[in-house]
Amino acid sequence: MEAIRVSITPLKVIDFHTHHVPPNWELTTLATFAPSQRARWERINRRLADPLALLESIDDGDIAARVINVPTALFSRSGEVLADDVFRRVNDQVAKLVSLHPGKLHGIASVDAFRGEAGAAELTRAVRDLRLRGVFVESESNGRLLDAPEARPTLAAAAAFGIPVFAHPVNPQGFTQQMARYGQLGTLFARGTSNAASLIALLEGGVFEALPSVRVVFTNLAIGGLLLAHSFAARGVLPDGAEALLRKHVYIDTMGFDPVLIRAAVDIVGVTHVLAGSDWPIVSDGPIGEKLLHALTAAGFAEADQRQIAGDNARALLGI
Repeated sequence: MEAIRVSITPLKVIDFHTHHVPPNWELTTLATFAPSQRARWERINRRLADPLALLESIDDGDIAARVINVPTALFSRSGEVLADDVFRRVNDQVAKLVSLHPGKLHGIASVDAFRGEAGAAELTRAVRDLRLRGVFVESESNGRLLDAPEARPTLAAAAAFGIPVFAHPVNPQGFTQQMARYGQLGTLFARGTSNAASLIALLEGGVFEALPSVRVVFTNLAIGGLLLAHSFAARGVLPDGAEALLRKHVYIDTMGFDPVLIRAAVDIVGVTHVLAGSDWPIVSDGPIGEKLLHALTAAGFAEADQRQIAGDNARALLGI
């Protein structure tokens, strides 16, 4: 058997999963999460609002670039419906920040996918006028998942422009509170259910068939939905072609850098559909290049596959 060749040089990592909130927005996370997590979120808040912090790992040579998004959930109240102007201002700020650091920072727009045509209109403005390279949306809103009719215009616009949709987890009401007593793991599990649920909804709700060019990135928290879809498609529970739809439309980031989960994601959606992503600064706030290299090596990936996951896939997906 031919030996697997692993990378002996640092990977050129593009961190697809990076959060930022411009400092003029007042964060609400301290009121959202459990008191036991207060000290942790105070530190995270400082990092989120510091644009220079985004560049530290790039300037240190740990990673090559970041793809930044602004989750409006970090500065809004639970259930609050934000005005359209909020998203315009956020996207303007992302575009300005990216323009100051070309090649180091790449921006994706934030829109409310459940706002119907208004979401699609802001996505269109952000791509045409601001040159943002993707769109960040929440996986769930008031019980609606991304197969909801209200979300279809935004998804259709993303497909038409050829940009990826980053479907991000949210805190599902009730379940998040139930799991918060179990610390960070419980909160992540609750959030992962929203991400996995929208993956299943898009697959079973006919969205991928209706929008043959749409591409959706899910976090590694959605692994439960991905594994179930793969397992039951093989058993004939899902419609014919479900596995092919997963490999065509679904991308997964490496959040957590677990070789078992990364290997599983690659086995299901293919090596070209897995992206380096850290969930900075919430889950990972520090050097990630070596962690990623060790995880990919432990998972048995050859050097060419490591390079794809580390950065080449993100470049292809975003048109960098």
